[in-house]
Amino acid sequence: MTIDTTNPQAPTTSRCHYRYPNGRRCTLPGLPACSGLCLRHYNRQVAAGLPLVPSPNDFTDLSADLLSGPSEFCSGDDLRQFLARLLVLVTKGGISPRRAAVLAYIANQLLHSHRAIQKEAYTQKESDTGAQRIIIDMPGPTRD
Repeated sequence: MTIDTTNPQAPTTSRCHYRYPNGRRCTLPGLPACSGLCLRHYNRQVAAGLPLVPSPNDFTDLSADLLSGPSEFCSGDDLRQFLARLLVLVTKGGISPRRAAVLAYIANQLLHSHRAIQKEAYTQKESDTGAQRIIIDMPGPTRD
């Protein structure tokens, strides 16, 4: 079976989740009924008597597990709690590491935006009060 990658209308199937010892993934299409493995690797795993661990679905709604109540991530503590719940989900196998990395990256960007907003509010507050900022940045002496 060949899949035409040039045709955008071609059905997209995910690749087999099996990883070779060198870290490369199998290039055959994975079957959802076989825990995301291709038929060859599924049969090998069954023949070896290994447990079949279903791969986490990247499209499941995890808002109930990750978001405890109406959280707007207004503080660093909210983000810390979110990341702690994300860590629990990853270690239990409830979310794929790839999806967890994306969510952690988004949380990191939110944290940086909070810092930028706080800095902007601080500089706005200084300009509103008329307080002068003293910046000590004098050039050094010219030595000939």
